[in-house]
Amino acid sequence: MTARLLIVGPQGSGKGTQGVRIAEAFGVPAISTGDTFRAAIRDQTPLGVEVKAIIEAGNLVPDEVTSAVVRERLAQDDAAPGFLLDGYPRNLGQVNDLDAFLESRDEQLDAVIELSVPRQESIDRLITRAAEQGRTDDTAEVIAHRLSIYENETAPILGVYGERGLVVSIDGVGTLDEITERIVTALVARGLTPQG
Repeated sequence: MTARLLIVGPQGSGKGTQGVRIAEAFGVPAISTGDTFRAAIRDQTPLGVEVKAIIEAGNLVPDEVTSAVVRERLAQDDAAPGFLLDGYPRNLGQVNDLDAFLESRDEQLDAVIELSVPRQESIDRLITRAAEQGRTDDTAEVIAHRLSIYENETAPILGVYGERGLVVSIDGVGTLDEITERIVTALVARGLTPQG
């Protein structure tokens, strides 16, 4: 049984935490773009060296490089039975890159999990997290700006996947366990089977 999943949600929606939990439940690796970049940089792969130079110059990693790093990670053995992607694709160009990669392997996505959280809830969570972690640069204005980028660039991918009937919209407000249970229940309803 395979499970090829994406998890999408604004900053502060809890998608990183839920992504790891859902990946464990379905026995597939959770692949976060940030972690993948860090691993490529640490292992000094040719792409990792390129990403490091881009980041150190203070630039955003371009789509084609991001897609190449993700393809490299998805080609590893542990991702053969499936994966859960967190933070990719982030825009419509990356959706096309992922489509082409999966098509080349005769694979397709099983579901796109949308963690739905009211904007103010996201802001409140991020402000609390910033305070707990002593991150003074995470002001309400900075957080609102990041959420606007999500709404303008990433949210449109849900329209594309929605047209394909892949989006599973989950209420992202509640306890960690409640939200995990909602996601698992919705995926089981789509015919996916958790491990164990």
